[in-house]
Amino acid sequence: MSSIVTDQGIVHYETYGQGAPVVLLHGWLGSWAPWQATMESLGRHYRTYALDFWGFGESGKKRASYAIGDFVALVEQFMDRLGIESAPLVGHSMGGTVSLSVAIRDPGRVQKVVVVGSPMVGSSLSIFLRLVGYRPVAFVVYHMPVILRLGLRVFAPVITKRPREWYAMQERDLSRTSLESFLLSIASLRRTDLRPRLGELRMPVMGVYGSGDNIVDPNQHKVLSAGAKQVRIEVLDGSRHFPMLDEPDRFNSVLKSFLDGKA
Repeated sequence: MSSIVTDQGIVHYETYGQGAPVVLLHGWLGSWAPWQATMESLGRHYRTYALDFWGFGESGKKRASYAIGDFVALVEQFMDRLGIESAPLVGHSMGGTVSLSVAIRDPGRVQKVVVVGSPMVGSSLSIFLRLVGYRPVAFVVYHMPVILRLGLRVFAPVITKRPREWYAMQERDLSRTSLESFLLSIASLRRTDLRPRLGELRMPVMGVYGSGDNIVDPNQHKVLSAGAKQVRIEVLDGSRHFPMLDEPDRFNSVLKSFLDGKA
C-alpha cells in the first residue's frame, strides 16, 4: 500500500508492473480493488497505477467538495507527485468521466483515454443513482446501511455476473465512504454533460461498454462516437456494468491491444 500527500489530503494508490505508466480510475462508491486482475494482466508490459479518489477507499475524507472537477485536480496532482509527465488514463464509470475531463482540460498529460461503462451525460445514469444525487434521498439511504447493503446484495446479479466477488468489494468500500463523498460525487456526476467538449479530444479514445449494463445506459458509446474524433468502441455482450470482472480475459485483451496501438 502506498500513499502521497496532496494539497487536499492523503491519496492511497497501488502500483504493479514495469514499463510505461498507465493510470486506472475507479467508479462511484468504489476503490482501486476492481482493477486488481487488470493490473496483474497489464503489469507484464506496463507500470500500472490505481488510486482511490478523495472520499473513497483508503484516501482522505476531510474535504468539503467531492465534485468531478475535484477528482480531475487529484489526477493532475497525483501524476505530478509521481513524476508521470503523460500517460493513458483508464476509467470505469465515474472514473471514465474524470479521465475524459482531464484529457479535455490538460491534453498534454493524456496519451490515450479508455472509458468503461462511463456516462457522457448524467441523465444516462440509472434512476437510483440520479435520485441519490439529491441530499434528502442520499441522507436517508446512507443512514440506513442495513437496507442499502441488502439492496446491493439483491441487485448484485443485475450489476455484474460475479455478484459475490463484487458485493464483497462493495461492502468493504461502502464502509469507508463518507456521507459527503457519497452524495456530492454522484450529484456532480448527475449534472455532467461532456457532449459540448468531446470534439476537443485529440488523442485516441476507446469506449468499452457491457451490453447488459443497468447502471449506465450502454448507448452512451454512441454519444462518445458522435463527439470525439479518434474513437474505438467495444461492446461486450457478456458484460454488465463491470466488464473487467464479467469478462476479464476479453476485457484485458481489448485494453492491451488499444494501449499497444493496435486496431
